[in-house]
Amino acid sequence: MAHYVDGFVVPVPKRKIDAYRRMARKAGKIWREHGALEYRECVGDDVKMGKVTSFPRSVKRKPNETVVFSWIVFKSRAHRDRVNAKVMKDPRLAEMMDSKAMPFDGKRMIYGGFEVVVDV
Repeated sequence: MAHYVDGFVVPVPKRKIDAYRRMARKAGKIWREHGALEYRECVGDDVKMGKVTSFPRSVKRKPNETVVFSWIVFKSRAHRDRVNAKVMKDPRLAEMMDSKAMPFDGKRMIYGGFEVVVDV
């Protein structure tokens, strides 16, 4: 069964990883409650600056930051749209979306929706 994935790459200050983890746990519970199949947040461990392209370059990572790679799995794009509509109306998520309180720079986040074409 083909799925649909929302993917994210986010620069996070190293000193704010614990705050990011707490926020991500709350967000993940909300997405799962509203129907997401999976919710993953991964902190960069072996993520080098590339000469031309790389995860760090994609988000203009600063020396005191690391990169977080995240994804959410859905049944289909239509399912993603339904789940995200519910999530965006959830007051618990709204509480976390104050840009001044977020533990990362949302302006440098990259994201997109992807249709799964290989699932082995």
